[in-house]
Amino acid sequence: MIIAALMLLTSSVESPVETETAPVERVLDGMHAAASAANGAAYFDSFTPDARFIGTDATERWSLPEFRAYAMPYFSQGKGWTYRPVSRTVSMAPIECRCIAWFDEVLDNDAYGTTRGSGVLRLTDQGWKIEQYVLSFAVPNEKSRAVVGVIKQAD
Repeated sequence: MIIAALMLLTSSVESPVETETAPVERVLDGMHAAASAANGAAYFDSFTPDARFIGTDATERWSLPEFRAYAMPYFSQGKGWTYRPVSRTVSMAPIECRCIAWFDEVLDNDAYGTTRGSGVLRLTDQGWKIEQYVLSFAVPNEKSRAVVGVIKQAD
């Protein structure tokens, strides 16, 4: 009985790493929620002023002002995008700093299916902010030659 109680107690305690990554996870979850709700103010508040958004097309490397100019007309019409996190890994800079975090996440999207997000967050005076976000398509290895073939034909 004592062992079961100790196991229950220790299983509910977050590890130090989970505790440290929780604020980073909240920023990412909030960014996804704001995009889904077409809340441009909350969405762009998730990023540093000098952030970059790298999209799925090779030409999509946007500064935050460029990405805002692209996205705000959609958000202002109530049109957002929904990417649901399926899994995520967050890593922190060494203990001396703890001011940089990087992540990768598997996402689910109604139109694109399984996608991947990855990037870097920086601890600022306003809290954790996304410095760079990269959205990519997750192509199964056995389909990659066919996909590359389609891309080459388009080039």
